[in-house]
This record gives sequence, C-alpha cells and structure tokens, in this order.
Amino acid sequence: MIVRLLKLSGLGSLSLVLALAMVVALGPPAYASTKGPTSLPVSAFTSNFSVMSKLKALAKAGKGKVAAILPDTVSSTRYVEFDAPDIKTALEDAGLSSSQFIIQNALGVDATELSDAETDITNGATVLLMDPLDSGVGSAIESYAKTHGVDVIDYDRLTLGGSREYYVSFNNVQVGKLIGQGFESCVAAWHVSKPQVVVMHGAATDNNATLFAQGYDAVIDPFFKSKKWVDVTNTADTWDPPTALTEFETAYTAHPNINSAVIPNDETGAPIITYLQTHGVKPDTFPTTGQDATLTGLDNVLSGYQCGTVYKPIYLEAGAAVALALYLRAGQKPPSNLVNGKTKDTMENKNVPSVLMMPEWVTTKNMKSTIVKDNFVPVSSLCAAPYTSDCTAAGITP
Repeated sequence: MIVRLLKLSGLGSLSLVLALAMVVALGPPAYASTKGPTSLPVSAFTSNFSVMSKLKALAKAGKGKVAAILPDTVSSTRYVEFDAPDIKTALEDAGLSSSQFIIQNALGVDATELSDAETDITNGATVLLMDPLDSGVGSAIESYAKTHGVDVIDYDRLTLGGSREYYVSFNNVQVGKLIGQGFESCVAAWHVSKPQVVVMHGAATDNNATLFAQGYDAVIDPFFKSKKWVDVTNTADTWDPPTALTEFETAYTAHPNINSAVIPNDETGAPIITYLQTHGVKPDTFPTTGQDATLTGLDNVLSGYQCGTVYKPIYLEAGAAVALALYLRAGQKPPSNLVNGKTKDTMENKNVPSVLMMPEWVTTKNMKSTIVKDNFVPVSSLCAAPYTSDCTAAGITP
C-alpha cells in the first residue's frame, strides 16, 4: 500500500527507497500508553496521594463510573472522617471528574446499601467498592452486580459467600493481635497484679470482628488457661456504643472486681471509659483497648484510660482500593505487588485475592511519630483542653 501511494505521488526509485527506509525507521505512530503501572506496591500510597497521578492514563482508558458504598456512621467515625474524603481525593487525583464517581453511606441499613448499589449500576457504575454491613446484603449486591457485568471489590470487610473479584483491607487478624499484645503490655506497665478481664467483641455479622477476636484471643487465652488472669465474662457482640455500654454496665455491676477490659474499637470503648470515670476509676489503673485511632480514642490514650489504639492509615486503604478499581474499570490486570495476599472466604472455602496493609499499635510513646506525623488527627484538636498537658507529656507540641 505504501509503495503504491509513493508511486502515485510521482517519486522516483531512489526517492521511493529513501521514503520506505524512513517509514521503517520511524515505526508506527507513537500514542500515549493507556496501561497502568506494572508495579504499584502498597507502600507507594501516601497521605498526599501523589502516586495517583501515575494512574491518569489508566483512568482515561476506563469506562463507566466507580461507586463506593460505606456501611454506617456509628460503628466508627472513620467512614465519615477518613474513608469518604480519602476515596474522593484518590479518585480526583487519578483524573476522574465528579460525574465519574459516586460515594455513599448506607447509614446502617441493609436495604439502603442494596438499593444504593442497584441505583449506582443503573446510573452507569462499572466497578463497586463496597463495605458490606453484613455478608447477607453483601452477597445480594455481588450477585446483582455479577448479572449486570459489574466488578465488585470488598472494601475493609469481606463478604462471606460472595462473588467479589478482590478484597482490600488491613490484616485484621494482626489488628486483633496488636490489641491483645497491647493489652498484655499495659497490664504489666500499669501493675495490674490480678487481672479480672471482661472480653468484648464486635458484631457477629461482621467477619472482621471474627478476625479481630481470632487475633486477640490467641494472645490472651494462654493467660486465662494458666490462671494468671481471670476471664470474668464475655459480652454480647456489637458495634453499637450504647449497647456496648449497657453490656459492660451489666457485667461490672454483677462483677465489681472487674479491673480491665479487652475492647475491639475506640467507639465502643468511649462510653465505657466515661462510665468508669464517673465511678472514680483513676488513670493508668484500668487497662482498656481499642482501634481506629479516633480523636476520642487518642485522647483516652493520652489521659491514661486506654492502653493504646490500633492505627490503620486509611489513606493506604483508600488509595489502594481506588487504584485497584481503576485497573478493573480499564479491563486490566492489577500488578502482583498491589494484590499482595489472599484471604480465606470460610463459607466458600476459597481464597480471595487481596490487597492487605499492616496496622500499628499506637501509645503515648509513638503517637508523635505516627498519628501526628501523618496529620491523621489535627494537633489542635488532639491537644485541646483538657488534654494539653497530656500532649506535652507525650512530647507533642499543641
């Protein structure tokens, strides 16, 4: 075809040879790559989301909307304070406009979460980031999405028996281990000679709660079996703070010798700590635990009413989940160092390809080098009265 065109243009044989050589040398026209990075480790995601700009070509190549559905505003403040804004920032920094993504919160209602997913798919979503309230609604959403050719990523919580493509979360057994180890360390540091422990759990419908308990039970059970500690009681499973408080009050009234508590997150621990304070419990005497590094939880750590909290930098989870969604949206296989693990779906007895991040236990000793360094919580809020002197003692300048 090229020779014919050159002949028609009137070029001589020498010119023809030179022109052909030029075509061969230049090769085909150069186009911008629409492929995403072939290497994208979890460590690449930072609080300023700078790595997301490397995904702009990938975002441009993809089709449809990305919809993120968060579960509630009660079990943890993280969904409002961190997940929603971090997901939004990651999507925008990757080049998506506001018309190309949807971020919602189901407000603790299964029917709302399912309805949101169905509506999102009707409105053009091709990828769902979904944090299921429970595996029942999660499975229903994933089944609906599958029949409509929509990819699903389980975000933070795994849907047991589901059909999602990937799972993105922190290593939740490790979260539980950190809670157990933090409790053990605190019992020693606060000189609790005969721990009488109440052990609390998150909602039974949340697979993460099961994994958390697996982690901290592995640490604390040997102490119970050896009779060094006493497992006074286990409370009902809940993420609802008022319910957790009622459960604790009942246990504390029946067993006034209780002097410590393994609590799986900051939100359920906060009203319990307030209750203990109203009953004259002094700082550094009654070990409690938590996770999510909420402002209230951190202040309770600073003031000596909580041993520590599990810090999960949400920007890691949000950035990695958005990146994974963009690969799926563009029909591309994500890098192997992004999908860095597997998580067992015990209902289906199969492993789910996963993006897993490592959490960190935060106390007054490393709060400055973690929470403050990452600006996870503004120092002005963290160190507001009456916690100003506590911050100073921890080396944090208000």
